[in-house]
Amino acid sequence: MSMKKINSSSTLGKLVMKTLFLIGAFCMVFFMHPALSYAGGLDNALTSSQDAGEEEERTNIREPGSSEDADELGELNIANNVTVSVNDGNGSIAGALRVMLILTGIALAPILIICLTSFTRIIIVLHFTRAALNTQTAPPNQVLIALSLFLTYFIMSPIITEINETAIKPFEAGQITQEEALEAGIAPLREFMCRETQAKDAKVFCEIGGYEWTGDKEDVPTSALIPSFMISELRTAFIIGFVIYIPFIVIDMVVASALMSMGMMMLPPTTISMPFKILLFVLADGWNLVIVQLVRTFY
Repeated sequence: MSMKKINSSSTLGKLVMKTLFLIGAFCMVFFMHPALSYAGGLDNALTSSQDAGEEEERTNIREPGSSEDADELGELNIANNVTVSVNDGNGSIAGALRVMLILTGIALAPILIICLTSFTRIIIVLHFTRAALNTQTAPPNQVLIALSLFLTYFIMSPIITEINETAIKPFEAGQITQEEALEAGIAPLREFMCRETQAKDAKVFCEIGGYEWTGDKEDVPTSALIPSFMISELRTAFIIGFVIYIPFIVIDMVVASALMSMGMMMLPPTTISMPFKILLFVLADGWNLVIVQLVRTFY
């Protein structure tokens, strides 16, 4: 009885193996047949792949560098190539390279916003204000960053407009070269940074970098002007933050003295002082005072 079971199981296994083999062979024939039958077999398939490189079958129209004018350059050419053409002395960047430069600019945009605009001073002062109120996460970081970005856009909008009018539009129209566009674009930013930079910071960085400086902030090299501007912004922001802290420190001291006089030493003073801080801030229209006066420091 056991021998019959063993023979039947072995027969079933052989049948399963044969079935799987037939299915695999059928799949190979099914998937390979269209490619072979299209060109009449393997040899014809290889021959057709070699013939595909002939001039009549190629997907490109001409070799790179063979275009004689802008119209020919705009037509279908070698695939996956980046081309740079020159038209009347003005560099014209191909689409693929332009996209790459735009993506690079987007990646560098946060650094430029932080280092070359009013964003740093605004965000630091707003964080000082929240810390002085002792409200922990109200308003949240997302709100403070969004508010700082919009205030930065409001302050920098005249400079952005000037850069667009003096650098971007003339360059797109082919009226100036790339070097002239860069010089014209950095000039408004340099004027803004020079206005907000303190002379002692510019002097220190010029001495460290070995630059000759005449005492005029307009003559400071850009490589020394940017860190000087950042240091000046941090100093100004911390001074404003200290001024904002003063009335709230007074409230903390008064509340702590009152609790000590009543013998309530185990009660944290911040628990009692925080509602009074918020009340004082709301009654004085604190956000309007802080933001409006902060914006006016740039004018």
